[in-house]
Amino acid sequence: MDERALALLIFALAYVAIVTEIVPKTAAALLGGLAMVALRVVDQEHAFEAIDLNVIFLLAGMMVIAHELGRTGVFQWLAVRTAKVARGDPTLVLVLLCLITAVGSAFLDNVTTVVLMVPLTLFLARILSVEPVPFLIAEVMASNIGGVSTLVGDPPNVVIGSAADIDFLEFIVHAMPVAVLVLGLFLLAVYLLFRPRLKVSNPVRESVMEIDERELVTDARLLRVAGPVALATIVAFLFHGALGLEPATIALAGAALLIVLGRVSIEEALREVEWNTLFFFVGLFMMVQGLAEVGLLSDLGQALSDVSGDSVGLATMLVLWPAVLLSSVLNQIPYTTVMVPVVGEMSRALAVGEGAQNPLWWALAFGVGFGANLTTVGAAANVYVVNVAARAGYDVSFLTFLRYGALVTLVSAVVASAYLWIRYLAF
Repeated sequence: MDERALALLIFALAYVAIVTEIVPKTAAALLGGLAMVALRVVDQEHAFEAIDLNVIFLLAGMMVIAHELGRTGVFQWLAVRTAKVARGDPTLVLVLLCLITAVGSAFLDNVTTVVLMVPLTLFLARILSVEPVPFLIAEVMASNIGGVSTLVGDPPNVVIGSAADIDFLEFIVHAMPVAVLVLGLFLLAVYLLFRPRLKVSNPVRESVMEIDERELVTDARLLRVAGPVALATIVAFLFHGALGLEPATIALAGAALLIVLGRVSIEEALREVEWNTLFFFVGLFMMVQGLAEVGLLSDLGQALSDVSGDSVGLATMLVLWPAVLLSSVLNQIPYTTVMVPVVGEMSRALAVGEGAQNPLWWALAFGVGFGANLTTVGAAANVYVVNVAARAGYDVSFLTFLRYGALVTLVSAVVASAYLWIRYLAF
């Protein structure tokens, strides 16, 4: 069989298994990646090199920090405070949680933010006696929207910013307006769509208002250690460029420091790492490298360049919309890694300028950022939330997520198209 057809067949079979969940998602991804190696689509060295350890280690480090913070009771405290501000109204609680998640994702990153928010949300859903799945799906979508707005908000932004030489402030100036607009529409939709479904009785509301949140902080000693370590880690994320350190290095350093200072058992800390999520990405990175190795992804880039011709506007849309669709299937991180050189070549061919004034870079950033909300595998944050929900006994199936994500993604992409056209192409 032709190696291209073989690569496509392996990817298609693995993806069907992931979507239908006929086998566990992580097993399907790993088997797909290993099949690429075993059938000589990609050699073992290149397959392993494709595994983005920055993503893996960032997730692992922040999972340890989030777990130790969770043991202190601080998430329960924050959950009750949020519920009290909303007067026990579950719809307003959901909107507030989405807003907190989006803002956090902008200035940390969306993965870190959902790692911190998920335990809070599960606790809050229990005390309000509501189904947590809509909360979790809405929050992960808010995290992806908020992550679009800054250089550190979403892992692909770091890749794009480095390739295009766009600094932190420039990224905010160009990306935050569209992210804020999409977030406003999203929060309005969340309020209108979920309000009829999220009802709690007055006794439940009253019981929430009567909770003394101070009693929920169960380990003040650990909090005095974990709080400053988590804050220092977050601050270091903001200045990782000046420090010359990758976010993954900072996250691992924060986790190691917390284990030592907090006198945390290393066995317990590692036991709470969501290994299903990490190994899912290992398999996915290997499969996508197989597609890249046989030239399928580079052919896609060449086809986009050929179709766009000399039209910058058409080229911008041809970068944006395939990014929305394909990054949701391939995952935004490997897709961005493959497309960055393609966009660079298109930019040179069209002579559209460099850096932040080039609409093609923003089309890629908005496409992979907003496209992440379409499927459960679109972003690392999505995969993490789905796996943690499953561990807590709540199923977030591929089709359930798709039903929520399709409209959100479509509206986001339309808004991004209009923004790109008005800001960079109309004049």
